[in-house]
Amino acid sequence: MNQAAKKIKELTDHTYGTWNRQSAWVTPLLITDAEGVYFYDDSGKRYLDFSSQLMCSNLGHKNKGVIEAITKQAEKLPYIAPAFATEAAIEAVEALRSVIPEKLNKYFFSTSGTEANEAALKIVRQSKAPAYKIISRYHSYHGATSAGAAFTGDPRRWYAEQARCVVEGVCFAPDNYCYRCPFDMTYPDCKVQCARYLDYMIKEEGNVAAMIVEPVVGTNGRIVPPPEYFPILRQICDENDVLLIADEVMSGWFRTGKAFAIEHWNVIPDILTTAKGATAAYAPAGITVSSEAVSNYFDQELFCHGHTYAYHPLAASAIPAAIAEYKKLFESGLPQRASQYMEQKLYELGDKHICIGDVRGMGHFWALEIVKNRKTKEPFDHKADKLSGKALMTARIAGDAMKQGIYLAAWYDTLVIAPPLIITEEQIDEAVAILDKSLQIGDQEAVETDVTASRSSDYK
Repeated sequence: MNQAAKKIKELTDHTYGTWNRQSAWVTPLLITDAEGVYFYDDSGKRYLDFSSQLMCSNLGHKNKGVIEAITKQAEKLPYIAPAFATEAAIEAVEALRSVIPEKLNKYFFSTSGTEANEAALKIVRQSKAPAYKIISRYHSYHGATSAGAAFTGDPRRWYAEQARCVVEGVCFAPDNYCYRCPFDMTYPDCKVQCARYLDYMIKEEGNVAAMIVEPVVGTNGRIVPPPEYFPILRQICDENDVLLIADEVMSGWFRTGKAFAIEHWNVIPDILTTAKGATAAYAPAGITVSSEAVSNYFDQELFCHGHTYAYHPLAASAIPAAIAEYKKLFESGLPQRASQYMEQKLYELGDKHICIGDVRGMGHFWALEIVKNRKTKEPFDHKADKLSGKALMTARIAGDAMKQGIYLAAWYDTLVIAPPLIITEEQIDEAVAILDKSLQIGDQEAVETDVTASRSSDYK
């Protein structure tokens, strides 16, 4: 056993591997460097980061502007209790106000997306009492803390339920999942029943305080809603005095082409939560921002929330630097050109590979849904298989791509295509060429049909 292997074994012997059976957390790659859209292991092998790690490294690796901002803050004031004001927090709020819709103007800073959602839950339950129920959706992921797990619709919630560590009072609604419509209808003849049903659900449930949605679903499928979905949902929430929470932890920070995905539908939520790309993942930061109508409640009532690292100066210092880099990047036109090119290339993969049932997404946020049979939409794997220990088809494809130098995140039924916003057309070609080969693993076990891949995002 070489020295690097010994160090890895020492690490895995004494740490929990996240979201994994610990028997599988034995030989993780030792990553020693990263720059641009690439990262490197201890042997010097290069990997193209085609999922931005956990859909968070939006500016790629080693962005000098963000690194310099954090370094300067570390030299000046690395920490002070959140009861004090800092120049870092003042500048972060000022920068955020330049990209977040004006009607959202009261901020709370935490350290992650799930903490941002935890804060949203407390704000809602304090300000909307006695109403307390929260509606989420089955295809959703909102974090790993008690509130985040409670809101979450994917199988990881089941384990939290067994441990009795989820918050009660959360209900789940049908998804705006056109490829697998829960109402077995077809857009536009469906009249967006997935949205309209929510009015019935809110009225029948009673005591509904809020609904939380990912404007473009992240982990659970990069599901893009029909254009009418959010305007209808906004109207239903207003008519029923229900707050609308937009979870932009993954879909925010220009990942879909706009600063926040909800902007594509000209809808403003009552509360917006975000993290990940807020600092381009250079420092841990979560942000919860609410409208004045929500925040007014706390003028005379206790805001019963806070923690040691709220408004942490190092994290706050990265936010204006990241925003400046995003603006500069989009002024160059590179992300716009790359996203159009990537969309074309992904559709070409969908036409070519019989294991691809659906190609959907927008901007730099896409899914390839992997199926056994295009005609029947039969999947290789189901939700429950994610936690079963079974070798999933998506994981097999992603694993093969990794061996060839492309990192892809994979869920039980989709491959995550979400590269850094700095990726070029040449680098997209590099990734797609490898993915083209790896997808043959799925093709070999898929059923040949004369049906082409669906393009659920054609209506966007």
